[in-house]
Amino acid sequence: MLLKKTKKTNIRSNIPGTAGRKQFAGYAAFVCCLCFGCTTVAAAGDPLEAVNNLSGFIFSLIRAIGLILLGWGVVQVGLSFQSHDPSQRSQGFLTLAGGLVVTFTKEILDLITGV
Repeated sequence: MLLKKTKKTNIRSNIPGTAGRKQFAGYAAFVCCLCFGCTTVAAAGDPLEAVNNLSGFIFSLIRAIGLILLGWGVVQVGLSFQSHDPSQRSQGFLTLAGGLVVTFTKEILDLITGV
């Protein structure tokens, strides 16, 4: 009697969720790099300077979010012109306008307060 030889498969490669674990490990490494790579906000002798440094840091984060929204708005407008979808076009222009407002929040607040 002849027995067929079967290929051994790697059992670990068939475990569900390994891709999710790899993605989570990559995300955790990215967050750690961001946390350890940031400069210290309160590294000043004057408390008011520390508050100003923190304010500048927060406004730079807000500007980054605004730029992401601005880019996403451009993508939506481009896709709407490709698919001839007026509702997506209006949504894209609204996202584009919102991204502009969020990007220039600090300048808008400075104009309002007169600083």
